Amino acid sequence: MYIAPAIHRDEWLKLKLDDNGSPDWNRAIEIFDARIQSRYLEPADLLIDADEKRSLVERRYGFSIMAINCILIETLQSFRDGLTDTKSKSKEMFIKFLTQREGFREHFDATQAERFYYDFRCGILHQAEIMGPSLLWSVGLLKGKKADGTPYINRTKVNEILKDEVKRYSDELRNPANSELRKIFRTKMDFIARKADKA
Repeated sequence: MYIAPAIHRDEWLKLKLDDNGSPDWNRAIEIFDARIQSRYLEPADLLIDADEKRSLVERRYGFSIMAINCILIETLQSFRDGLTDTKSKSKEMFIKFLTQREGFREHFDATQAERFYYDFRCGILHQAEIMGPSLLWSVGLLKGKKADGTPYINRTKVNEILKDEVKRYSDELRNPANSELRKIFRTKMDFIARKADKA
């Protein structure tokens, strides 16, 4: 079973990661990056690029882009927390991510993060609609209000900030001093590799 494009689970399981000075850590992070790029960032980029060739009123891929963004938020927080099962923890993870991660924390307090979770994550993934008065937008600030007062979230900006967050996380993992972060990361990746064996 493959855990990233052309990367079999066996390659992960053979990495020597007990020593924080092991050169295998570089490959471990490459595998993580390949997984995140192929499953989340590249598909979102393709949709954004296709949508931006249209006029504002003709753009149609906002829900799909935000759905990918929401899945990625939960994925990244599960890596940071070392969670192998996020059942009944999604709201807590969203609030934590949006209020603590560098690119988002200046824009969201706990109440706003919870509203984002319900309106966008739960709305789009469970009901195929936004559960509230907010709109998805593709221009402007990360979040704001249109001229008529309607609040919006810019799905393109969310995607851009998530790209920065993926890079920031990978850079943190590259630092051998972040031993606890690496340990938690391994918990998640080991689980993925073992689960792949059973699939």
